[in-house]
Amino acid sequence: MKRKLLITAILCYLITLFSAVQAQPATKLRKKDFRGDIRMVTDSGILVLRLNDSTPTHRNNFLRLVKDHYYDGISFHRIISGFMIQAGDEKTKKDADSTKFLAGYTLPAEIRPDLFHRKGVLAAARLGDNVNPTKASSGVQFYIVQGKIFNDKALDSVETYRLNGRKIPVEQRNIYKTIGGSPHLDQQYTIFGELISGFDVLDKIAGVKTTGRQGGDKPIQDIRIKKVRLTRRIT
Repeated sequence: MKRKLLITAILCYLITLFSAVQAQPATKLRKKDFRGDIRMVTDSGILVLRLNDSTPTHRNNFLRLVKDHYYDGISFHRIISGFMIQAGDEKTKKDADSTKFLAGYTLPAEIRPDLFHRKGVLAAARLGDNVNPTKASSGVQFYIVQGKIFNDKALDSVETYRLNGRKIPVEQRNIYKTIGGSPHLDQQYTIFGELISGFDVLDKIAGVKTTGRQGGDKPIQDIRIKKVRLTRRIT
């Protein structure tokens, strides 16, 4: 009986692992793909993003998803003003039945101390530490930080109560006090890019009316990504 249960468990694990592998985009990348930016056309305007070479696993994964048009038609399904806008859930596609990928695969964390949650950074969403102690990223869901501007007292509070005493470097504090961001997320999520242009569009999307926390922070009206393409890098 024990042997049968063990075999069943192994088979279930292999099926899950196989499904996860199948879910990953297999589109091949070319050298020129790494030299461009990402142009995200939304129904609220255009966001231009630049991926980070220091997080190559996340960079390559996002490039493949873009080249495979995965994000075309997906909505920003979670929006919190003064915090971030989140997208990537394939269930929000206009034609969900045509989706090629499953949302159940993850990427190993690539968390770097020099990358922090200033306004405009692109980062990978993930499940919480209670079920995801390695901080593995969602293979498809991402967020762009809007954040807010902090003063020294507020940053001191973040260090004490949200970062467990970890000190925010001086240069990062200065950016949080001028440009703004969400410092309580630092060293918890993988940052793999940043917004190059379209900060007004970010603010516009972040400011839409939502269902609030009790309703999952869903926008009352869909904020849809029309298409995402590689484009020539802007200066």
